[in-house]
Amino acid sequence: MPFQFQQAFVAAFIFTSVSFSALAQPAMPPFYEAVTKLKAEGKLGQVIKKESIKTNIPGAQAWRIAYISSDVSNRKTISTGLIVAPIGKASSEGRPVMAWAHGTTGTAQSCGPSQVFNPAVDLNEYFLVGGNSWTDYGLPNLETFIKEGYVVVATDYQGLGGGGKHQYTVAATQSQDLINSVRAAHSMIEVSASKKAIAYGWSQGGGAVIAAASQKEYITQTGTAADGIEFLGFVALAPYDTGISLAGKKLDVDSANQLFTGLNDVFTNNIFNFTHFSMNLWGTQAAFPSLSLSDFFTDEGVKVLNDVYSNKCVHAASDTLNFVFGEKYKSLMKLQPSNTLAWAQAMVKGSVLPAKPVAPVAIYWGTADTVVPPPMGQAYRQQMCGLGGNVARFQLPGQQTHFTTPPVAAPHYLPWIKDRIAGKVPENGCLSEIVLK
Repeated sequence: MPFQFQQAFVAAFIFTSVSFSALAQPAMPPFYEAVTKLKAEGKLGQVIKKESIKTNIPGAQAWRIAYISSDVSNRKTISTGLIVAPIGKASSEGRPVMAWAHGTTGTAQSCGPSQVFNPAVDLNEYFLVGGNSWTDYGLPNLETFIKEGYVVVATDYQGLGGGGKHQYTVAATQSQDLINSVRAAHSMIEVSASKKAIAYGWSQGGGAVIAAASQKEYITQTGTAADGIEFLGFVALAPYDTGISLAGKKLDVDSANQLFTGLNDVFTNNIFNFTHFSMNLWGTQAAFPSLSLSDFFTDEGVKVLNDVYSNKCVHAASDTLNFVFGEKYKSLMKLQPSNTLAWAQAMVKGSVLPAKPVAPVAIYWGTADTVVPPPMGQAYRQQMCGLGGNVARFQLPGQQTHFTTPPVAAPHYLPWIKDRIAGKVPENGCLSEIVLK
């Protein structure tokens, strides 16, 4: 066989194998396989399945759970997640709840952080030295919170283990998954959770946290698995707010075109950012089925992205796009998108409500963050302070990236959380932004 023919044969075999394997459904542990067959019926926050699991955290017990939630259009969904609680008897007041919202893990059913082999651990990041998995997983400061006597709950979000198509970066949906995770924790009698909670999250989860802060009506509605939950504060690490760039502007074709021109400029400069941007559009279309991915992508692009994002988590998805397309990844996009006004309207609906936060908000960010533009958090703070909210924004010391934000921010937000649980009133965060030392 001539050498050139051998090369062509191998290349064709590789491409055929990649295309074929992309159509296979990702394998999931039995707990999640069973959950995907359940119907999204019941009260918000109702736990419909649970499984006790091992944890190495001293003095802790843990469960995988599936519970009822809903999305931006008030359709019932199923979210999976993790609950970790201290062993032993709680006080009569019950244990405060720490509700964690994770950063981007991907869009396939197998991408929920609770699915890893040993999920009930402190945060373990893929990109950092010490990362030991194909994904980010774990709960920041878990051991600390267990020692303090808190219950910690972590949602996977809908579509990451509970069936349905994940609505990636639709903060309104992920915020409801976060809120309902607190209801789920309280409804589990064995963990002795109170109705008082702190929400904390990073990146995608940071967006979920600030969106939850403005969901007063959703938090206070009745007829849930745990009415009367109360959030004492919200900690957002490098949060995003897609709709903030359109706040106060007339939403028309021109402003919509400007929005997507700006997003395209920021998020298509490399394959990793393109993965996030195209996943954003994929997730938005999942939330608003009347939209079409063909408004932004070529026929090949639509097919490739559907195959990849239905089956692979974020790092594997990015690697696949890089391997198959290399520097030509932009060829999957149309030169000029269409129907941008409808897309912009959907993104605004799926973003943070322009409503005063129900409790103080603390934002932590790094000057070297190139994944989520820090001006988003700045604009959010200005908007919410104008509505009467108390939003503090803390610049982390040194040149912190998106991925060093969680560990570097922890020593600063842990005292802030403890003060909220103790009932202390924070200073007015709207007076000035703070540079931490």
